[in-house]
Amino acid sequence: MALSKVDLANQVENNLPQSLIANNVDFRNIIINGDMSIAQRGTSVSSVTGTDATCDRWRFTPSSAGTWTISQSTTVPSGQGFATSFKADCTSANTSLSAGSILRFSQFIEGQNIQYLKKGTSSAESLTISFWVRSAKTGTYILNIKDRDNSRIYSQSYTISSADTWEKKTITYAGDTTNPFDNDNDWSLEVHFWLAAGSTYTSGTLTSGWESNTVANLAVGQVNLADSTSNDWYVTGVQVEAGTSASDFEHIPVDVNLARCQRYFWRSYADTFYMRAANSSQRHAKMSFPVTMRATPTTTYFPTNSDLEAGTNSGNALRDTGSTNVSTSDVSGDRNMRMAIVTDTTDSNYRVNTKASAEFFSE
Repeated sequence: MALSKVDLANQVENNLPQSLIANNVDFRNIIINGDMSIAQRGTSVSSVTGTDATCDRWRFTPSSAGTWTISQSTTVPSGQGFATSFKADCTSANTSLSAGSILRFSQFIEGQNIQYLKKGTSSAESLTISFWVRSAKTGTYILNIKDRDNSRIYSQSYTISSADTWEKKTITYAGDTTNPFDNDNDWSLEVHFWLAAGSTYTSGTLTSGWESNTVANLAVGQVNLADSTSNDWYVTGVQVEAGTSASDFEHIPVDVNLARCQRYFWRSYADTFYMRAANSSQRHAKMSFPVTMRATPTTTYFPTNSDLEAGTNSGNALRDTGSTNVSTSDVSGDRNMRMAIVTDTTDSNYRVNTKASAEFFSE
């Protein structure tokens, strides 16, 4: 009996989940933490009137644009595989924005991570941004990308059509054949979800392609999300990828997502340093960061238990008894840090937590 040829390719294609074939994890999403699942700083911050953060890698920036509570929310689009979203809730409105008012949600991306976009060449890749969004405030919103290295911008609009309803949006930005991104660990690409904007940013003409940065063209037509305490805004499933079409959101394992976030921000839990000092001796403790950080971070020490705060050094350390003698940050590059106990004349225990930030904004 002759054996017929087995069509193995089609057998695989037809019997394995498509997600394991066409949408396997290949880090095509330029955005980190697009599903808002990592929130090392905490899950909620209230009374926000300036730059702050909950979900890792994302920065929320109100300036003369109301007061906000921002949080990692469990309100998500049904059946899409998401467990969390970012939520901004207006708690004090601004119905009359000043010229310089800003309200936006942003992520900044390292230049060395996006060299494959071939920006500044005739083969420059287009970018497609897809996301799920929901708000009580319907109308026109602006999604702006910026080449920080060469001061170039491209803004496009999308519409939230139905209040309090999850909607998926997809926007494509043509490739830019002018000027490459720098190949380093500083930020090159900015992604900004505008939520409100004063006339400084809305008085021009919305861009129709890449152009030199003209601030009046950044957010033309943007609604004022800050005009009522009934307003909120949710987003999840943010994906930025090369090409002219959007693929399914790239879900990655939580440990991988956490490690990618820890390149920019890391905090300890449950007494990172537990040391004993005695007889005027100096003691040091050294700890390696979980991953190599983007750059030498800014570190802060903080107490772990208010009941033990018999003495503190500007909130930087915790000692069981007496006054504290713990030095401030001592960082050895992007891989480790040290805590020093200086000239302690008593027999003391120290319990200290720390956080380290190499983000592109001040903590």
